[in-house]
Amino acid sequence: MNYERKVDAMDSLAGTQSYYEEQDNRRKRMLTIAAVALIAVVLLGVWYAFTHNKGADEAAGAGGAGAQNIPSVTVVIPGRVSVQSAISANGTIAARREMPVGIAGEGGQVVRVLVEPGQWVGAGQTLAIIDRSVQSQQAASLAASIKVAQADADLAQAELERAQALVGRGFISKADMDRKRATRDAANARVRVAQAQYQEATARNNRLNIVAPAAGLVLTRQVEPGQVVGAGSGVLFRMAKGGEMEMLAQMAEADLQRIKVGTRATITPVGTSLQIAGDVWQVAPIVNMDTRQGTVRIAIPYSTALRPGGFADARLVSGTEQAPLLPESAVQSSPEGNFVLVVDDKNVIQRRAVKVGSITDGGVAIASGLTGTEKVVMLAGAFLNAGDKVKPVVQKSSQ
Repeated sequence: MNYERKVDAMDSLAGTQSYYEEQDNRRKRMLTIAAVALIAVVLLGVWYAFTHNKGADEAAGAGGAGAQNIPSVTVVIPGRVSVQSAISANGTIAARREMPVGIAGEGGQVVRVLVEPGQWVGAGQTLAIIDRSVQSQQAASLAASIKVAQADADLAQAELERAQALVGRGFISKADMDRKRATRDAANARVRVAQAQYQEATARNNRLNIVAPAAGLVLTRQVEPGQVVGAGSGVLFRMAKGGEMEMLAQMAEADLQRIKVGTRATITPVGTSLQIAGDVWQVAPIVNMDTRQGTVRIAIPYSTALRPGGFADARLVSGTEQAPLLPESAVQSSPEGNFVLVVDDKNVIQRRAVKVGSITDGGVAIASGLTGTEKVVMLAGAFLNAGDKVKPVVQKSSQ
């Protein structure tokens, strides 16, 4: 009896345990099914969103230009106008005819220097005085020797005249007369020698001082009082003959072909806003093989702003030419060079490299890269890129 009860209890406990295990398994299956369903819903949502966006993109693409906001840009058709052909160059200022002044005589000690750089002097004007105390005494001695020689010549002449008065009486032979004439002639010759020696000394003394060979502007001074100078002292003064200046402009080989003697030029010294008019007086007959440049010499009048050795810019007008003329806002720059934006037949922006010519008050002349018939973007070029679709609005050229 007790055994049966124990068996029933054990069976009841086993049934209860089996019930709970079954419930637990059912709960796990439900959670698994719910997780799978949630994942499926998420995947379905992602797929729907992807396919919906793709369809929207395709629809937008199918809509084309009608769905886009195409910007309007102002363009100009420049044509070709007559502009001055100008060439820009730079170089140094120099004296057109520089005169180095040194010692012409035997030299000596400098007593006084009479001029400073920047002063104007006349031809033959004394620039520096050399001590001549010794030379003056030598000249005085030669002057005295002239008087001695002249006295001997006068005595010889007097003796000759007295002998001529006695020769008719037979007191003087013809041989004696010949000797007296020779004595008189030798005395006169000694006078002339003494005079020549004196004149030589005087001329040599006159060359002691340093004088200006021609009128002009003193550029440099390299001598001071007390300095001993001589033939090996080199250049003591530099002068610009007549104060005439020039600019030595360096130009490319191709530009040299466009420059002729007489071409007008405008010179602007560095650090100033002056515009000094000049003209070309010489074009270099050779080109430097290393730099491929030649020198153009531009004559310019004297100005206090011009200093030999200084730097300057030059603008040379070499004639007129037909070229497109654009406003400055249409021309842009990049590391590769200048360029403009043009609108083609399909209203698409294209980038066009150009070479800039002369710049005038009316605009920028285009030397190459445009024919003048293109539609060139005037403004907003920095906000456009090659390949952009635009709506061009043509503005009539003012040229």
